[in-house]
Amino acid sequence: MLKRLDKIRFRGQKRDEFLDLAESPNASDTECGDENPVKIPRTSLKDTEELKDPAGSGTIVMASGVAEYSRTESDRLNEVKGHLEIALLEKHFLQEELRKLREETNIETLKQELEKERQRRTELEQKITEIAKTRTDESATQQLSKQPSQTNGADKQRSKTMCYRVQKWFYDKFGEYIEDFRFQPEECTVETEEPLSARRLTENMRRLKRGAKPVTNFIKNLSALSDWHSVYTSAIAFIIYMNAVWHGWAIPMFLFLAILRLSLNYLIARGWRIQWSIVPQVSETIELPKEDLTVSEKFQLVLDVAQKAQNLFGKMADILEKIKNLFMWVQPEITQKLYICLWAAFVASCFFPYKTIGLCMGLYAGIKFFLIDFIFKRCPRLRAKYDTPYIIWTSLPTDPQLKERTNATSSRRIQTVYSRGNLASSAPQGVNRDEETGRFHSTKKSSFQEIFSLAEAERPLPACETGWRCCLINRDRKMPTDYIRNGILYVTENYLCFESSRSGSSKRNKVIKLTDITDIQKYKVLSVLPGSGMGIAVSTPSTQKPLVFGAMVHRDEAFETIFSQYVKITSAVTNSDT
Repeated sequence: MLKRLDKIRFRGQKRDEFLDLAESPNASDTECGDENPVKIPRTSLKDTEELKDPAGSGTIVMASGVAEYSRTESDRLNEVKGHLEIALLEKHFLQEELRKLREETNIETLKQELEKERQRRTELEQKITEIAKTRTDESATQQLSKQPSQTNGADKQRSKTMCYRVQKWFYDKFGEYIEDFRFQPEECTVETEEPLSARRLTENMRRLKRGAKPVTNFIKNLSALSDWHSVYTSAIAFIIYMNAVWHGWAIPMFLFLAILRLSLNYLIARGWRIQWSIVPQVSETIELPKEDLTVSEKFQLVLDVAQKAQNLFGKMADILEKIKNLFMWVQPEITQKLYICLWAAFVASCFFPYKTIGLCMGLYAGIKFFLIDFIFKRCPRLRAKYDTPYIIWTSLPTDPQLKERTNATSSRRIQTVYSRGNLASSAPQGVNRDEETGRFHSTKKSSFQEIFSLAEAERPLPACETGWRCCLINRDRKMPTDYIRNGILYVTENYLCFESSRSGSSKRNKVIKLTDITDIQKYKVLSVLPGSGMGIAVSTPSTQKPLVFGAMVHRDEAFETIFSQYVKITSAVTNSDT
């Protein structure tokens, strides 16, 4: 603080340059005290002339003395002004420092805390004195009571030390196991989901394939045994199995096979080259993962994985739904067979010993696996007639099949009611009802022939009764309205028909004879998009560029139908020509 004041004193303007106290902003009556402001006397020219001595030079000396006196007085006044201003500034800075110190220290709160601490100290001192008094009283009473019972106290102390040692030994030996049985709240850990990436997706697919390979190989070996792929191996396995079942060694045989498999796996892990498989293993080419994939490759990869997952989930859903429907009496005649078999097994388990039951089940399983399944696989007609498990499993419906059945039955009912009402109302008197129904169906089916001006025998094939929605791209036309047309594509026995959705007349429709087609193939309209495309290109002699039927959702199904009918018609024509 003193250093700051010294800087303030000896820093700044000279004293001669200080403002007048009356003109300074900090000067006030309260700050300067009771002193009145000093007014400086100003001498005018008239006064100086009056002060001049008429004698001559003496008057000049007196005038100079008066001027020096006035100068010294003005210097003193200026010095006093400077001191006052310095004092005012010091006072102002000291007040600011005091205010800051009070805000920082909070003397009042410190005083209150000190008083509280003093009160606590006094209370603690009182409690200590009271406890000391009670202890002294207790020690006096204990000394009196210890004299007759010193021997009893020593025995008790020994027993306490022994108990403490036993407890310590027990805790050192079994303390860890006791701590393991202490109940603790379960920790809820939330697994972080990884973002979708093409590299991670391909790696997981390869991992799944490698992990499922032992299971698939085991199933292939079992099916090879049942199919007698290797006659000697299947015959030896059949004889060993039936002998083990007959003597009651089936469970030891399976355990021995499991031990043998683990031993072989151990030797393979140690570097031995052992191949024990009925079906010869085909070495698959290992595809190295690509570091950088293009957008189309990533999209195609996602589509392939989605297709595989869709098919896998569909098969699993079919199996689960069939099992559910079997136990929920959806097909009562099938579930009734299972119900009777369970009752028969329950009665047999109550009256027959388990050894005979196990023998019968083992013999039936061996004969069914090695002989009956082999015959049924070679003769599908026998299997469809006499293989009861296969018949039950194939006849069990899934939920989508049940929904289709209910929709078909409801639509049939509605159609029968509607057709009966229309026929009853529209049939004239004297006309037979069978004739009227024939007219009704013939008029309904003649609309397709009227649209394309075809013969009555030409009707859409069963695979495309509703047609395939697509757009016809005629690249020979230059007008936008004729270049692309939206509509529906049909296939009949001899024609490929396209019905335009904007057709006010039959001019916009397109009819192509299958025998006139020179080439038909799958087509990709935009090469930038991933996949094999969604179009079919048809070449005819009348068009310079092939007609393209694009934007078909079921492109592959439509191509197979059109191509098979095209091959059928062309082969029939060539045979007739020859």
